[in-house]
Amino acid sequence: KAMTRIPGLRVMVLQGIYDLATPYYATEYTLQHLPMDPALLDNIQTVRFEAGHMMYTHQPSLLKFRQAVVGFLGE
Repeated sequence: KAMTRIPGLRVMVLQGIYDLATPYYATEYTLQHLPMDPALLDNIQTVRFEAGHMMYTHQPSLLKFRQAVVGFLGE
């Protein structure tokens, strides 16, 4: 709803592939079925990590996490 009202709003979704607390495919399904203008979907960035719910405890994912967030905020 917020993206519809504020078209410039950007959202970043970070998800661990092996996350049992917040299932990976539930996020994918939700994003694919958002009731909004398809042009706004470009404002949603997803980043997947080879980790679980706490991706920052997996060293390679922690580095990727940092790069993703710095890149997103720097855009």
